[in-house]
Amino acid sequence: MVRIINYKERLKEDGTSFYVLELQGGIDMVMSQTTGNFYATAKRAFIPSTFDEQTCSALIGTEMKGCIIKEECEPFAYTVKETGEEIILSHRWVYSQEENTVKPKEVQTPKAIEKFQPKVEQFSQNGVLEYAQ
Repeated sequence: MVRIINYKERLKEDGTSFYVLELQGGIDMVMSQTTGNFYATAKRAFIPSTFDEQTCSALIGTEMKGCIIKEECEPFAYTVKETGEEIILSHRWVYSQEENTVKPKEVQTPKAIEKFQPKVEQFSQNGVLEYAQ
C-alpha cells in the first residue's frame, strides 16, 4: 500500500500548471554503510494528476493499492539537500499498481534437526489418548 502524503504544483512546457501527488510507501529498514546501524526510511514517488488544488488537498492521507519500485534510468546529477553534495544517480522511484511481492527467504534447516528421528513407539499406536505413568 502507498499513501498520498502531499501534492505539488508543476509547470508544463507551455507554461500552464498541473498538480502531482506525492506518494509514500511503507517503512523500510536500511543499514548505514558508514556506521552499520539500521535506520527507518520510506520510498517516495510523484505521479501527475488531473485534479485541482482543492481535490489534491482533500486526497492527502488516502491509501492506494500498489508500491514504489526502483526503476533504472539515464544517469543524472542530484544534489543532497542536507549536505550539498552532488551525486550521480541512475535510478528513480516510481509508483506501480502491483503489490510488492517479496518471496520469503528459504529456511535453512540446521544439521542437528535434519538428523533427528522421533521414536514413534513412544506415541499411541491405537489412536486412544493414554497418559504416561
